[in-house]
Amino acid sequence: MNPLRRLDSFFRNHPVITDVLVACVLVLLFSTLSIGAAAPMSGSGASSMGWEILAFIISVGQLVPWAIRRWKPVLAAGVTVFFCLVQLLIGPDLLPSVIIVPMMVHNLAANGPRWASFAGLGTALAGAVLNGAKIAYAPPSFLDPGADLISNNASMYADSAQQAVIAVSFAVGAAAIVLAAWAFGDLARTRRLAMEQLRDRARQLEVEAAQERELAAADERNHIAREMHDIVAHSLQVIITQADGGRYAGAHDPQVAVNTLGTISETGRKALGEMRRLLGVLRGPEATEFHPQPGLVDLEDLINTIRLTGLDVDYSVEGTARRALPTGGELAAYRAVQESLTNTVRHGGPNARATVLLSWTGTGLEIEVTDNGRGAAASESTKGSQQGLVGLRERIALFGGSVQAGPRQGGGFAVRASVPYQEI
Repeated sequence: MNPLRRLDSFFRNHPVITDVLVACVLVLLFSTLSIGAAAPMSGSGASSMGWEILAFIISVGQLVPWAIRRWKPVLAAGVTVFFCLVQLLIGPDLLPSVIIVPMMVHNLAANGPRWASFAGLGTALAGAVLNGAKIAYAPPSFLDPGADLISNNASMYADSAQQAVIAVSFAVGAAAIVLAAWAFGDLARTRRLAMEQLRDRARQLEVEAAQERELAAADERNHIAREMHDIVAHSLQVIITQADGGRYAGAHDPQVAVNTLGTISETGRKALGEMRRLLGVLRGPEATEFHPQPGLVDLEDLINTIRLTGLDVDYSVEGTARRALPTGGELAAYRAVQESLTNTVRHGGPNARATVLLSWTGTGLEIEVTDNGRGAAASESTKGSQQGLVGLRERIALFGGSVQAGPRQGGGFAVRASVPYQEI
């Protein structure tokens, strides 16, 4: 890495150390200059030593607070103001260390509270006016009676117009420097706040993106769980029922066993095909096998498969569709009938009978599947986890529909679902 860039990186990563080093450099440089500036005003002898010590103390007091200007900006500015007041009241007129005043104003505007920024600006402007008045109207002999400079500057202090010009000139010049420092500091503050807002916004967007990914993953997991349940629960229930029936019937009529094995084979192949399609989606687009999803036209095949389990099913359709269901709506209707009939086969018990009624209305498709079986509550051995009905409600809700499921009055179970038309 470039040495300059490495040095810049160090200063950025260690701001307090940087401020301490800068404060040390300021003290070494400007305190020496302040002593030199105070010497001509102090005359000679013991008074000269005292005047130079005072100038050194004031300079150090003004410059040292820069070391804490980022950590405690208000305290640093307060200490600097105190020593500036000491200089104004009993110190030399001008010291090189007053360079710290616009620096502190800039720091308050950039890093301090808003009220401290304006307070620092007002205090610095007032100090500029007072220092101008002091230079113009308070001769050195007023501060140091031992100095013999009044005779050399008597003409300047006797001319009130010249005094006013000096006071105004100094006040305006100092005020201009202070205002420029405050303006640049306020601009730096505005830029810093804007950058912090951008960083906060970026962090917020990252959090929102992570939340959206988690929600999408959860939604996809729910979708896969619904599909797996529909495929596995239905197909395995048909296979189990056929296998049980074929085992008993085959002892008396081998042809029944042959037909039963054919049904099991066909159902297994269909389930395997759907499982491959679902797993292909999980592997990626290149591994996906595209097959048409089942719809309302496939209900006849579904019901015929269910009838092979021994369940008597009545199927009827009322009315005519006004327009198409939403995309995926037919699949949701198909799954509603499939889930309901599978539950009847599993929980209905012997001699159960089911009725499937599809009604096309002005708002959409109404699905009603009822049976006269004993229901899931009648047998703990066949009691399910209710995941199928939960998944069915979620699937229908995606298309603005609703599902009601529960025991029928007088016995049996009923599932009623509605899938509205696609709004245009």
